[in-house]
Amino acid sequence: MGTDLDQDKNLLTIHDPIMHVETWLNEAAETEVNDPNAMSLATVDENDMPNVRIVLLKEIAPEGFYFYTNRNSAKGQELKAHAKAAICLHWKSLRRQVRVRGLIALAPDAKSDEYFASRHPTSQLGACVSKQSTPLASYEQFQEECAAKQAELGEREQYPRPAHWGGYILSPLSIEFWEEKQYRLHTRRVFTRNNADSPWQSQLLYP
Repeated sequence: MGTDLDQDKNLLTIHDPIMHVETWLNEAAETEVNDPNAMSLATVDENDMPNVRIVLLKEIAPEGFYFYTNRNSAKGQELKAHAKAAICLHWKSLRRQVRVRGLIALAPDAKSDEYFASRHPTSQLGACVSKQSTPLASYEQFQEECAAKQAELGEREQYPRPAHWGGYILSPLSIEFWEEKQYRLHTRRVFTRNNADSPWQSQLLYP
């Protein structure tokens, strides 16, 4: 029984699953129209209710997956209370998906400073002002608060990173690669480990 969607013949011979995610991300950058690094981030609140939203994956490194946000936001509070999370990247143009589950740690301040400095000054101002996830009376209020903060700090090419804003690292304990095949005979391979120092074990899964 054949298929014409053998896109990644290396899927069955992966040795480093973290960096293979980067390989797929780089390939998606050539085909996705917008934000190939967009990923769903799932967390759990104080009532054990799940929450999911789209954030941007900013770096893949041997220690894990980096993303950044307001740490006072709903996701920040949930990550503080339950330092575990799951992410999912889906690339429709390549018919691929990656699911990751693992442990959360704060990114080093130097990493957060470096990424914050790369953002547009207006984005930096917005991060300074936004009380993310809390009620807002009107969008005009937010614009006025941004303008007031700019008047307070002056026009700059770079604004300082606020203490409430920074990065996270998702250290994976599970990484699953999914690739579409004809007739829904998809390929799935999952990698698991007990902790960051443990070797990876892998297993094919039924689609």
